[in-house]
Amino acid sequence: MLIGCKKAEEASPEVVIEHEITPEPPRVGLSTIALNLTDTAGNAITGARIDLEGIMTHPGMSPVFSEAEEVGSGRYRSSLEFTMAGDWIVLVHIVLPDGQKLERQFEVKGVQPG
Repeated sequence: MLIGCKKAEEASPEVVIEHEITPEPPRVGLSTIALNLTDTAGNAITGARIDLEGIMTHPGMSPVFSEAEEVGSGRYRSSLEFTMAGDWIVLVHIVLPDGQKLERQFEVKGVQPG
């Protein structure tokens, strides 16, 4: 079950990215990040390669990385380990099937202690 649906983000004129994080609120440790990729007409985008990079907003912290797996038509899922409580930024690195590269980000505020 996915909890904590976030507002859709316009990634480019052709791609819409929606993300969800479980658990909600996120806690230190592994969280599941689900991404939905569609075009502006709502058609699923399949066959993309997606890498995530978690960056703590506190200076000097090492980033964390993960790769998303396609789990359905336009649906991708990854586990990302938040290593410290506080505010994070998740960078989403996407390579579309046609080779076009997109980089977007979203905030994860208030990661709770484990």
